[in-house]
Amino acid sequence: MLRICLLSSLALLAACGKKEAPPAASAPVVAAAVAPPALIPRAELFGNPDKALPKLSPDGQQLSWLAPVDGVLNIWVAPATDPKAAKPVTRDSGRGIRQYYWAYDNQRLLYLQDSGGDENFHVYAVELASLKTTDLTPYKGSRAEINGLSHKLPGEILVGLNDRGDHSLHDLYRIDIASGKRKLVEKNPGFAGYVSDDDYAVKLAIRSEPDGSTTYLQRDAKGRWQPLLSVGLEDALTTNVLGLDAKGETLYLLDSRGRDTAALATLGLKDSAPKLVFEDARADVDEVLINPVSHGLEAVASNYEKPVWTVLDEAVKADFAALAALAGDGYFKVLDRTLDDRRWVVGVDRSDASYKTYVYDRASRKAEFLFANRPWYEGKTLAKMHPRVLKARDGLKLVSYLSLPVESDPDGDGLPNQPLPLVLNVHGGPWARDEWGLDSEHQWLANRGYAVLSVNYRGSTGFGKNFVNASNLEWAGKMHEDLLDAVQWAIDSKITSADKVAIYGGSYGGYATLVGLSFTPDTFACGVDIVGPSNLNTLLSTIPPYWKTFFEQFAKRVGDPRTEEGKKLLTERSPLSRVEQIKKPLLIAQGANDPRVKQAEAEQIVAAMQAKQIPVTYVLYPDEGHGFARPPNRQSFYAISEAFLEKCLGGRAEAVGKDFANSSLQVKVGAEFVPGLSQSLQAAGTSP
Repeated sequence: MLRICLLSSLALLAACGKKEAPPAASAPVVAAAVAPPALIPRAELFGNPDKALPKLSPDGQQLSWLAPVDGVLNIWVAPATDPKAAKPVTRDSGRGIRQYYWAYDNQRLLYLQDSGGDENFHVYAVELASLKTTDLTPYKGSRAEINGLSHKLPGEILVGLNDRGDHSLHDLYRIDIASGKRKLVEKNPGFAGYVSDDDYAVKLAIRSEPDGSTTYLQRDAKGRWQPLLSVGLEDALTTNVLGLDAKGETLYLLDSRGRDTAALATLGLKDSAPKLVFEDARADVDEVLINPVSHGLEAVASNYEKPVWTVLDEAVKADFAALAALAGDGYFKVLDRTLDDRRWVVGVDRSDASYKTYVYDRASRKAEFLFANRPWYEGKTLAKMHPRVLKARDGLKLVSYLSLPVESDPDGDGLPNQPLPLVLNVHGGPWARDEWGLDSEHQWLANRGYAVLSVNYRGSTGFGKNFVNASNLEWAGKMHEDLLDAVQWAIDSKITSADKVAIYGGSYGGYATLVGLSFTPDTFACGVDIVGPSNLNTLLSTIPPYWKTFFEQFAKRVGDPRTEEGKKLLTERSPLSRVEQIKKPLLIAQGANDPRVKQAEAEQIVAAMQAKQIPVTYVLYPDEGHGFARPPNRQSFYAISEAFLEKCLGGRAEAVGKDFANSSLQVKVGAEFVPGLSQSLQAAGTSP
């Protein structure tokens, strides 16, 4: 759907009144200049939230959330009737807790934590009465994945563990939460995963096939695994099983087979064909609300430009009407609910306000405000995010999001009064997507005086399998052309000028940055690469072992390093192969413990640039992985990026201040290319 651009605020106002000749020197009426708002401190944008991720205990008696303890995110618990009495129940002092769950016994909380970003997660249990914390999966070098939490078995969890030598395979165990004792449920012979029911009975196994397709299998009467569902490569990223009904007899799945977008469907384990429940011709199903006990399908959301709910169960229709009124022009999401389903925790997202959470009572249909994640945003002028549907050169529609400095767009029409420097912010994945809502990087960049454009280039998920498959073997090809076409749209629309565009991103977005500066060196004024691969051959030869079962997907979609033709393609599409063409400023940031994009990806291209005497700035965080979790590390990185962009594009910047304090930052190369970086390092007691 193509958005029609509104008239610029510089347009002439129409004359009104009697039809008389206009004055000879009639002048256009121009919107009054608006002063830029105060700089939003980086600590407020990228430091810890005040509170986040609220949950209710299954019995509804207790509330929990994440909040800092000595600057590190930990779990806090309060009586549901007295949130102000909250106390921390964990004492993590590293990268902070980001995933946690209530055990159904209401006496313990479970959380996952890795070491320095290595993604070898362990499952920990916290006993609320004693605050004793137990590592339920204390197996060095292994990765735990929670497969099941069930109200029927409140004292146990179902966990996948890869601790028996072959780290590519996860065996299934039932683990007693109180004692930590485990019992083997399934020894994995080579499956990518399992689907279990509320009794922890394993109903399906998932097998990745040599051609990149996926097979879902169920046991026959003799206990042998037999195919139930086959999903070809073309549907593998848009078709998957969501879970089972309460009886364990019917699958809920997202299914794009025989259609383009992923629809919600059901499939009886004894049936031959799925039954359609809901589909959106423009977008995949994005979210499904399922009752925690009955497992009934209650509502479904699809997300093209913005997410939209459709109610499936009349029992929640009035609730959704009440919550839609609460959200207004924002989007609400049910974050948690009690086992008796009387109360829900609800989040409301708007693009220009702090994320807010509420406890919603279904009987009264009233929502009680709980907290704002970042209450310091209240009273600040934040930028609105404008959905835009752009067109690629081959006609493909690219759902994109534009944010502008508020002073540049006083009438709020999504068009600046004059061209601005622009940051093209490329999402990672690439099998992920940008979406509408509050975005810290958009707010940061718009506040500093930049237009910010995020593009769902081909390969992004959410827009159907044809859109995903259009990216196969197109890394640095048509995927990059989509970004170039978006930049040209911004230039043609007078949002920016051709000499004032930076490219910025993490993971695949970091790769896109390196591609932008090496493949199209005249397009971008500078680039910021965060944990991006530079050499696709080494990227695919060093993927984490637990991704091994999905390797065929990489081979078919990126390139196959096992064949000479594939190696040649991967070499051609690697920024490392075009280092000599880089001529614009480049900032590279990397986590030393990254299991997905190894440190060598950054160091290969930095070494190649140094060998050719091409300037580059390279910063390393020895206690981080695929992205920067510790607030001091985040703030130091954004401080460096801000000074880098100020020099390149001329926007505003906040002084470094204490943003380097307690950071593990190491500037390995090129401190002299970022204004003030050497001095800031010296002031922080760290030599560049």
